[in-house]
Amino acid sequence: MSLRKKLAEHGFESNDDYAFPLRCLFEADLDHLRCLNLAGAQGRRKTAFANALGLALDYPHRLYHDFTAAEPPPPPLLLAAGDDEHPQPLEAPLSAFERVVTEACAYSEGARTLLVLDQLQAADFKEHIRLYHFVASREWSTGQGTVVAHLRNLLLVLISEEPLYHSLARVSFRLHTDAGRGAANYRPEDFGLTPAAEEFLTALAQVFEAIGAVPTPGEYGRILADLHARVRTEEQLRQCLFGWMENLDRAALYARPLEPLLAAAQGAINRYFGLEEIELGGE
Repeated sequence: MSLRKKLAEHGFESNDDYAFPLRCLFEADLDHLRCLNLAGAQGRRKTAFANALGLALDYPHRLYHDFTAAEPPPPPLLLAAGDDEHPQPLEAPLSAFERVVTEACAYSEGARTLLVLDQLQAADFKEHIRLYHFVASREWSTGQGTVVAHLRNLLLVLISEEPLYHSLARVSFRLHTDAGRGAANYRPEDFGLTPAAEEFLTALAQVFEAIGAVPTPGEYGRILADLHARVRTEEQLRQCLFGWMENLDRAALYARPLEPLLAAAQGAINRYFGLEEIELGGE
């Protein structure tokens, strides 16, 4: 099964095939940790990709931290071993961020591990610097000691709504995760349609090109079901497309230059599915 299909099975569908860029990352000869920087439009689509990727590639350990999430209450302070005359200082508890990186390092010693750090733009800049040194050296130091990540087993995924710190970006491989790109090169046989469907598929492709968005295979399948069962007017076609296509700008559907393309597409749809056209006229 292709990577694109595996990602779709785990909740991330796209027109792009990410197999080649991921080969570039995994097959690169690096002397530092593999770090994947997910780019794309604002929203949680990048998070969905990261989660689906860990499942599609069968990572035994998948860890996640969101810098915008409220910090949970810290555990009780630990008193280090000592005696009454020579008391040891209290050990400061680790933050949630420090704990998840420490756990990822520990898991990576024996198995492939994916660590997703989400909403990195909300982290203090000093954490960006710490992350860069972690990627470069594989060492993660806290007040409780230092752990080392396995060079081959740990994959670090960074998600930020702002550009990464320059040094961190230099040691990362960037991947774009938006869905509605590419060409609408769907064929009738892809969906069990007769060759006569080519007319309305071509007309729809012109609509998609004009609005700058292309449905994914799953979205297109749901659109076709509506075209067959209930879409009979251009306004219904607009609502169907907006309803099923995740990355579609509604304003683009109502732009005046799109009106003749929508009319042509709806006419071709009606001809294919056999809608009877009745002309009303008079003197």
